[in-house]
Amino acid sequence: MTSKGIRVLPMRVALLIVVTCLVVYYFVSKPKSEPEGYVDLHRLLVAGISAAEMGGNEVRRVREGNTLGEKSKGETLEGVNDPLTMGDTASHRVMYHSLKAAFPMVHVVSEETDVKDSELVIRLPPLANEEVGKMGLGSEVVNASDVTMWIDPLDATKEYTEKLLQYVTTMVCVAVDGKPVIGIIHKPFERKTYWSWVGHGTNIDDKSNDDITKIIVSLSHKGDVEDVAKRAFGDVSVIGAGGAGYKSLALFDGTASVYVHTTRIKKWDICAGNAIVRNAGGHMTTLTGSDIDYSSRGSPINDKGLVAAVRKHQHYLTKLNFGH
Repeated sequence: MTSKGIRVLPMRVALLIVVTCLVVYYFVSKPKSEPEGYVDLHRLLVAGISAAEMGGNEVRRVREGNTLGEKSKGETLEGVNDPLTMGDTASHRVMYHSLKAAFPMVHVVSEETDVKDSELVIRLPPLANEEVGKMGLGSEVVNASDVTMWIDPLDATKEYTEKLLQYVTTMVCVAVDGKPVIGIIHKPFERKTYWSWVGHGTNIDDKSNDDITKIIVSLSHKGDVEDVAKRAFGDVSVIGAGGAGYKSLALFDGTASVYVHTTRIKKWDICAGNAIVRNAGGHMTTLTGSDIDYSSRGSPINDKGLVAAVRKHQHYLTKLNFGH
């Protein structure tokens, strides 16, 4: 008993209650249409949206409280500092544990490693999403062992520390047999979430165009790509921007028609954008035109660069002539 007569539960009892609640949630929320060992992609979409937005809340809270606690993970291949902040770790914790608690049989890969926290309160994802529910997307049940969820708790961390907040996103992607089928990109400082489920639907207004004069690249190596682009297309505008999530969405609002990255990039950075581009009939491939494998059995690094476009992808690939 505390001095006010409030009983404090022992740690073992509290943990048992939490585990029991998670087990009950799993079996109650699991639709009858899901055989044992299978999962409905509709549920993963709803949970992914919730996780991205919960992570976004943490990212915004840390930035607005100016409690970044910035450290360095080293340098990128371009020699740019790769920072880690409390925004990254706080977002990771809520996103990762929410998804793992709801879908223990699904493999979840995060950019950040797990941080042990005995006081972490796991918030389970909702069973429905109003926007998704209104669209009547149906369901698609797949073997859970074929599913990999890639999460990026904070994309564009460097820009986050520099208060270039328009580039910051949190992302969730669902891949089945290595192919990206659900992409979710949340912009915390705009409080907007963009998503696509391949073959089922999207909430993204596609304003893409085939204007070859607009190419978007990473801020860190704009000059290298600009030289290649001008040799391929002549007088073009090469737009430098932070964050792979931001650049993927830029293909849909008229900002750019092609996204090019010439060095290695992590799969949690690009999987969500790949699914969104794929749903629109576009392509995101390596510089040599190969599809990117998002299964968990491979490396989390894509070291062959990328070219992404909603329209005329093959045209860009041929003109850029990488690897030929």
